[in-house]
Amino acid sequence: MNNVLPFLVLFGVIISQRVIELLIAKSNERWMKKNGAIEFGVKHYRYMVGMHILFFIVFFGEKVWLNRGLSPIWPLLLTVFIVTQLVRLWAITSLGKYWNTKILVLADAKVIRKGPYRFIKHPNYFVVAIELLVVPLLFSSYITSILFTMLNVMILSRRIPEEEKTLQDLTEYVDAFQDCNRFLPKIVK
Repeated sequence: MNNVLPFLVLFGVIISQRVIELLIAKSNERWMKKNGAIEFGVKHYRYMVGMHILFFIVFFGEKVWLNRGLSPIWPLLLTVFIVTQLVRLWAITSLGKYWNTKILVLADAKVIRKGPYRFIKHPNYFVVAIELLVVPLLFSSYITSILFTMLNVMILSRRIPEEEKTLQDLTEYVDAFQDCNRFLPKIVK
């Protein structure tokens, strides 16, 4: 089966989505800083951005050079991808003006616990983790999937504690999320 067209379509959709998200984030950043937000995590942010840019380069390269074809379980992987995109949209719209790719915090702002944030602390990071694993697997790009899943874990192991510490120091984050896990919803309270 010729899988070049599906690859190019999905690749284009994801790139377009990222550009739109960056535009939203920039607009939200201006609004938040105008209202007194403080930025944290500046040092590691550039590595996170670099990792995401490198993801697209490596993924494209692996697809072009090795061209292994669509995964035999591509319908399942595509379904997982679509569901994660719906969760991403839900997370972004739930946070509204507070959603960003940077760690921007307004001191004493009310912590938002709606949408997917009712169930887990970091739905957007969860979506990105699933996406970095699943998207390359759709096209049997195993190197990209494994490499960027590991890099993402390394970056998030620094970013999430820094974000949570900042939110704990400047908002009622601890009280708001005391009944919530980072990535997986609690089944029993």
